[in-house]
Amino acid sequence: MQSIQTDLAPKPIGPYSQAVRHGDTLFISGQIALDPATGDLVQSSIQEETHRVMLNLQAILQSQGLGFESVIKASIFLSSMDLFGPVNAVYGSYFTEPYPARETVAVLGLPRGVHVEISMIAAVPTTR
Repeated sequence: MQSIQTDLAPKPIGPYSQAVRHGDTLFISGQIALDPATGDLVQSSIQEETHRVMLNLQAILQSQGLGFESVIKASIFLSSMDLFGPVNAVYGSYFTEPYPARETVAVLGLPRGVHVEISMIAAVPTTR
């Protein structure tokens, strides 16, 4: 197991890794809308919050030479299902078919009072 850390995504706010690579699988911890350059939350709109989350996920993927096409599973956590439409639209703009598997759930609360958190699992191509 290899812990993954990039300065292009926010530092963890607890005892966990940004991501962990185990064999040919990358498990990315839930990302929120923290700007890695400033540490500030981006919450001007749910669309901007979701874009920041996706950019954080993208930075972790890219640190391993991957892109969103490598994602095989995503989990989206929302503060309210009323946000599903705008979050889904932004999330979907980062993918092309075939889309990864996914679930979206509303939860009672998210870290730092954010409205969206997304985690991902990606396949790492094996080199021969």
